[in-house]
Amino acid sequence: MSKPPPEQPNNPLHGITLKQIVTELVAHYGWQSLAQSIPINCFSHDPSIKSSLTFLRNTSWARERVEALYMQMLSELKS
Repeated sequence: MSKPPPEQPNNPLHGITLKQIVTELVAHYGWQSLAQSIPINCFSHDPSIKSSLTFLRNTSWARERVEALYMQMLSELKS
């Protein structure tokens, strides 16, 4: 019998998928602004959610920047 995953009360991204993060960023900023904020090819050259997810799942530094931008967007929306 497996245990449920531990709660992560101090992790604001807990329970939020990478797909949800990218989708919300694209809806808020658009691909062009997203590519300017985080200059990676999957945002600037023929962008798609699928190609972005593939790249971000394999590239930790890019994922960290995307997550940081998402957190910044959430804090701006709360203000």
